[in-house]
Amino acid sequence: MAALTSDGREASGEGIELIRPDWPVPVHAGFTTRQGGVSQSPYNTLNLALHVEDDPAAVHENRRRLVAQAGLPEEPRWLRQVHGTRVVHAEEVERDVTEADAVWSDRPGQVCAVLVADCMPILLASADGGCVAAVHAGWRGLASGVIQAAVAALPVPSSGLHACIGPCIGPTAYEVGPEVIEQLQAVGVVPVITHGATARTKSSRECLDLVSTASRILEKVGVTELTSLGRCSANERHAFYSHRRCGATGRLSGFIVAS
Repeated sequence: MAALTSDGREASGEGIELIRPDWPVPVHAGFTTRQGGVSQSPYNTLNLALHVEDDPAAVHENRRRLVAQAGLPEEPRWLRQVHGTRVVHAEEVERDVTEADAVWSDRPGQVCAVLVADCMPILLASADGGCVAAVHAGWRGLASGVIQAAVAALPVPSSGLHACIGPCIGPTAYEVGPEVIEQLQAVGVVPVITHGATARTKSSRECLDLVSTASRILEKVGVTELTSLGRCSANERHAFYSHRRCGATGRLSGFIVAS
């Protein structure tokens, strides 16, 4: 069994660090950090995305390490994410080609996953672990209804689902303009807004709390068993990638496998 770091992360023999959801669900799930891969700057080191102009050979090696060190039964069913609402079953996925922002499975051995670098990776699982999903959601996803679409696609009652929100940009770092707030409100989403010095500007501006806003949506559709890691991708430079902070950068993953 892999050793745990001082803050609860799981460190592999090759330096990969995995963060496991703290939930009572019998599934194989986790979130990667940026440590333990072979990609060079600005993607250093465990970039898992092929679409960010990293060396494809490095990305494939990073993916190989993830499968081996996380003990996954297969390579994740990587999506081509487009900030939309399409939800697909894992069997429909052609890796890195299928356009969707959520993937689910009710069959053991199929690895559902999403890639992020500030957006939220949201993992869903039924209480018995037999049905799972991975969802990619930034503010555009919240406005378009990707969470509602993912929950509706699962063949289990929403009241029987557990949700875990992984590392994403935090409420003090995600400065947004009024048009973002207006677009969310226009579709009935009640955004949670904070005020404070952001990591990027050091000025007092309105910031969107993605996790709290997503939590409201999940609760509204009946998912009440909810946990969040509370980790900020923008402020934890050495642990996570952040597109807002760096521009060109790699991607983390949230993955889950049905039991």
